[in-house]
Amino acid sequence: GGIREIEFFAQTRQLIAGGRDPDLRVRGTCDAFRVLADKGWVGHETAARMVADYTSLRTFEHRVQMVQDAQTHALPSSPEGWDRLAAMMAAPDPHALREELAGIFSRVHERAEAFFTPALPQAEEEEPELSAASEALIARWRSYPALRSERAQTIFARMRPDLLRRFERATDPEDAIRQFDSFLNGLPAGVQVLSLFDANPQLVDLMVDISSTAPVLARYLARNSGVLDAVIGGSFFEPWPGREKLEQELRALIDRHSGDYERELDAARRWMKEWHFRIGVHHLRGLANGRETARHYTDLAEATVSGIWSAVVASFCSRHGAMPGRGALVKGMGSLGAARLSATSDLDLIVIFDADTDDQSDGPRPLPAKTYYARLTKALVTALSAQTAEGALYEVDMRLRPSGKQGPVAAGWSSFQTYQREQAWTWEHLALTRARAIAGTTDLRQDFETFRKGFLAEPRDRARILSDLGDMRKRLAENKPKRGVWDVARGSGGLQDIELFAQAEALLAGAAVTDVTGQLTVTPQLVSAADSDLLLDAHQLEAAVKQASRLLAEGVVDPEQLGRGAQAFLLREADAPDFETLSARLQELSAAASAIIDAAVAAKAPEAGAA
Repeated sequence: GGIREIEFFAQTRQLIAGGRDPDLRVRGTCDAFRVLADKGWVGHETAARMVADYTSLRTFEHRVQMVQDAQTHALPSSPEGWDRLAAMMAAPDPHALREELAGIFSRVHERAEAFFTPALPQAEEEEPELSAASEALIARWRSYPALRSERAQTIFARMRPDLLRRFERATDPEDAIRQFDSFLNGLPAGVQVLSLFDANPQLVDLMVDISSTAPVLARYLARNSGVLDAVIGGSFFEPWPGREKLEQELRALIDRHSGDYERELDAARRWMKEWHFRIGVHHLRGLANGRETARHYTDLAEATVSGIWSAVVASFCSRHGAMPGRGALVKGMGSLGAARLSATSDLDLIVIFDADTDDQSDGPRPLPAKTYYARLTKALVTALSAQTAEGALYEVDMRLRPSGKQGPVAAGWSSFQTYQREQAWTWEHLALTRARAIAGTTDLRQDFETFRKGFLAEPRDRARILSDLGDMRKRLAENKPKRGVWDVARGSGGLQDIELFAQAEALLAGAAVTDVTGQLTVTPQLVSAADSDLLLDAHQLEAAVKQASRLLAEGVVDPEQLGRGAQAFLLREADAPDFETLSARLQELSAAASAIIDAAVAAKAPEAGAA
């Protein structure tokens, strides 16, 4: 209960969270308690009491050293010494001074002991009765890598009764234990995670919630258990900050590792995974609905790509010189451009640069412009998708670039414009309706958007677009057939079909909006306002089911294979009372959407070939 124990109490918390929060890296003990309290790591009352006791003990220490004229921490050993110390401390008598000290030691030790030595389970604590299947699963846990060490087994033995009681309160205890089994089996080591659970009961509640509801999120957590640190940081359940603040936070994080490219990328990976996990938990807990969750995943992806792009460019420029010409931009396509990402989405990206063919960089190892930007693009893709000790960020798909797989990985600005005007297929013009510049040189990004708006506003051959749209739908139906009612993405009237039709509406209207809602409602060209509303209803329900499903199953979700917690989550997100009602509603809306699109595509233009 002395000075050192107070210092250890503060320093240990600084070590736990200071890697994430630079504000905690203060040196003074009193300053540390002040920041720890402000950040929610200790209570304000605890911090104030510790600071007061620390100040008192330091005062005792100073007086003792003054009396003995030496660097000592030993209290007096004689009655005369205590009399002198009592007089210096303005205490009524030595006995009162001893009682004051004993009170401080007792208070400090009691607070510190509760943190450093979590209480062992009481002897009378009993584990709940479990099914034979659950008992069999639990019997295997000692053989898992997470419980291989004696330390991990000791921690787990201490927390096991409470853990099982919490599982007993789950909607479906047996399913929750089964999913926790998958999580535990996927951990490469267990001491750190189990210690976190042991010291933070709220993490156990969250783990039980995830295990009983979201199997995919539980497996993600097993692969990235470090994200649990973020949960106890105090801000995990705060409102969504938005892309701008995310981007500022990531850039500041990368700047702290400036000059060490690998550490920059690893820090970005850890950061992204924590936010990705947070989005899933907020969705699971009902703090964000499916539409908001799609926006959050998109904000995170854009901030990540922007931050990684800056790090890649800085590293590349240090070897090959500044970007030739006017630089480059990174364009988001597909679901990224439409702000419709989910938990498992990949990123459709295109890099466009603006430089003359004879330009080259001026660094230690100069490169011709075309080679420079091709290698820079590959470096970006590697930074985003390569597997390291911290995992990968995103899978990257660049097939939407001009000429597809056969084209250069980075497109020149003038050739991109020429390609769109003279060579691009209808599907590439449709894809352009959802394109957004998300990183890169500011003036080039502005030029791209100016070109995109102007190009989309040009007159279109309605008959050709409808014919090509019909061909695309036919190919999709043949190559990616619908796999049952719960496959909401595929098939006529499904998400892909409605989104493709929405792009055609935007192209015919000359509208620059990139989201599905805007594309279907800004001056519909092919359907009535009522039919447009029905298409939106179908899309919103299918999107809600898809967004929720990404936390529940790797492929198409099957409600009959889900636990009760997962079933309740899916029904909540779809706003349906039961799966029979939801299935009927999905089929009804999908069929209606299909009929509307079929009729619109089959309709002839007023004058074939007329603009």
